[in-house]
Amino acid sequence: MKDLISVIIPVYRVEAYLRRCVDSVLAQTYDNLEILLVDDGSDDGCPGICDAYAQKDRRVQVIHQENRGLSGARNAGIDRAKGNYLVFADSDDYLAPEFVERLYRACLDTGSDLALCRFAYVKGEAIPRAGGGEIEVLTGRQMQARLCEPEGVYYVVAWNKLYRRELFEGIRYPEGRIHEDEATTYRIFHRARKGAYVDEALYGYFVSPASITRGFNPRRTDWVTAMEERIDFYEQEGYKELMVPALKYLADSSIHIYLERQDFLGEGKKEQKHIRELIRKGLVRVKPYGKFPLRTRMGYRLFLACPGLYRKLLNRVMSESGKQ
Repeated sequence: MKDLISVIIPVYRVEAYLRRCVDSVLAQTYDNLEILLVDDGSDDGCPGICDAYAQKDRRVQVIHQENRGLSGARNAGIDRAKGNYLVFADSDDYLAPEFVERLYRACLDTGSDLALCRFAYVKGEAIPRAGGGEIEVLTGRQMQARLCEPEGVYYVVAWNKLYRRELFEGIRYPEGRIHEDEATTYRIFHRARKGAYVDEALYGYFVSPASITRGFNPRRTDWVTAMEERIDFYEQEGYKELMVPALKYLADSSIHIYLERQDFLGEGKKEQKHIRELIRKGLVRVKPYGKFPLRTRMGYRLFLACPGLYRKLLNRVMSESGKQ
């Protein structure tokens, strides 16, 4: 008998897109599904849409709850799920018909605890296929390393994956924060013996006009908190080889957040002081594990001494590289 797979879909103010998402799940070639629609206190037509799907298809169950945010909705789904495997989908995104089957088969064929795939940015069209479909098997440690690489976004997000349920025992998404994936996925990878990466876009990440034009979210600093927690975890659990790339990733991205915050909100002395202190401590903390490249060290020291001059030089470098 095929394993039951639970698909958890948090729902909040997505009336225009919800049907497309749920229909893509109902159309999966793998049909032994439990589909959990978590109505997170949505105040539009979503609750009614969810209930209508539950009446039409016995695989659909609805959880109505007061608003707890994305993490709280996912956690409610995890708590209710009965499947041997878990899948998360955001309610404005959509899946290729073979998404679940391909990831499930990759887990079985490779003996992996989780499987993941590419995703494509979409605006409502069919998911454009990218990648050759090859399967790469990685250890949990190798997946940790991928988090700080250029294509790390495929690894960190929650929703392009299929997980053995046991991976979430004692682990839940942090409520009251954004960047919840950054705060959680590395803990899942730490538990996983193996993971299978399917090199094909099987998940459509919907890019709405609002998401293109929105400004800076002050809670972006939640990302910094999540990354600090991850580095502490790496140090405690003996991931020595990841300390240099993780500290560099934290420093580079924190500087970007620092400058972005200035653009949209002006000076934020408390947050900016914290980021400068992170860079300063990072230059010291890295020493037992290696060192940053010389150019990187010089850049960090320039940022600490004069963020304005650092920005001018950064803009010049980016402008020159864009002309090439």
